[in-house]
Amino acid sequence: MSDTSTGAQIVTRIAPSPTGFMHIGTARAALFNWLYARGRGGKFLLRIEDTDRARSTPEATAAILRGMNWLGLDHDGEAVSQFERASRHAEVAHAMLAKGDAYKCFSTQEEIAAFREAAQAEGKSTLFRSPWRDTPESEQPDAPFVLRLRAPLDGQTVIEDEVQGTVTFKNATLDDMVLLRSDGTPTYMLAVVVDDHDMGVTHVIRGDDHLSNTPRQVQIYAAMGWPLPVYAHLPLVLGPDGKKLSKRHGATGVEEYRAMGYPASAMRNYLARLGWSHGDDEFFTDAQALEWFDLSGINKSAGRFDFKKLDHISGQHIAATEDDALIPMIEGYLQSIDAAALSASQKETLAKALYCVKERAKTLGDLIDKAHFALISRPITPDEKAEKALNPVSRGILAELTPHLQSASWVREELEEVANNFAAGKDLKFGQLAGPLRAALSGRSATPSVFDMMLVLGREESLARLADAAR
Repeated sequence: MSDTSTGAQIVTRIAPSPTGFMHIGTARAALFNWLYARGRGGKFLLRIEDTDRARSTPEATAAILRGMNWLGLDHDGEAVSQFERASRHAEVAHAMLAKGDAYKCFSTQEEIAAFREAAQAEGKSTLFRSPWRDTPESEQPDAPFVLRLRAPLDGQTVIEDEVQGTVTFKNATLDDMVLLRSDGTPTYMLAVVVDDHDMGVTHVIRGDDHLSNTPRQVQIYAAMGWPLPVYAHLPLVLGPDGKKLSKRHGATGVEEYRAMGYPASAMRNYLARLGWSHGDDEFFTDAQALEWFDLSGINKSAGRFDFKKLDHISGQHIAATEDDALIPMIEGYLQSIDAAALSASQKETLAKALYCVKERAKTLGDLIDKAHFALISRPITPDEKAEKALNPVSRGILAELTPHLQSASWVREELEEVANNFAAGKDLKFGQLAGPLRAALSGRSATPSVFDMMLVLGREESLARLADAAR
């Protein structure tokens, strides 16, 4: 599908800086770009903005790629390194110089700092206006220089933003930003524009912390005569207390959420709802998100991260996932936390148990915990509460019950009938029998139904566990 305003194929991008983990805000921006492009048959690109060589690391780049891969946000083509395109950025800056849209500035850092200090002391604007802006080349010294954008001095730069609306900046408040440093390296602000243009990006969907950069970037587009992309600046992701999401609120990196056991589908669903809405829909599939997502549904106000809502949506996704798809998801989760892999027999028994545990699980870790009975092997060591349920009287009751179960057909109706008849014959409430049964079958006091556990474990294993507990 094309952009209806230009007829061109829609191209979006995500451009994280590899200076740390992949923040949840970056993940949401990536998701919005992915949904917008993929839902319209467009392209979604990945650019690593690694121009900050002092802070960029291969480990952080790898973390970004892992986060994108886990979230299922596939990108078109290879990831682009911004640093490797430095010569192209410089080429554009020199083209602007040749056209008169950029100029050489010979002011030193010390001179600029002194100007600002003096202006601040006098209560004047600290906006630096280079004295070299209109100096003829014949009068320029043979000294180090930077290339600055020759920005308009008056009037205004207007941004028509799909989320923020019309945003106006007075040109008098914008300086002539540096395009090339004195060592010839390009600045981030120049590189972003050149890369977006060369990559054919039609829609720049990013955090609103970049909104203040936009007028300067728009001026570069204008100087080069390039068509502007559509801008959509997303509000920030806040913590539950309304402050910027940070470590004090809990996990902020995408990989932390994987290690906490949230399925990728749940994270996509929750992040989509974090600042975007489609009516009152809370739970939806990828197919629905791709069909529904549009920039008009993005809220102007910041989204607040709510773990309770994430847990609720996560539980819905686990319950809705087909059993044969849950096993590899569980294996991936265990791998992410460096836990022991499941054996073939554990996977087989776990697959049988999913029907009776997945409806109540909030995370994959929670699911594994609820399926504990299916993953352990004899001899079972009961926990403290289960141990109390296996007192001498209870063990005697289990010893008496076992022969009745041995002769029963291993179907739910008959197992229930045998257990209920046995309890009635002993003048017991079924709960008095269920406690010891839970402890014997799982080593725990909180479990799925004892009949579900027996059906999952099968006749031989169930009877063996009861025999062990009755001793």
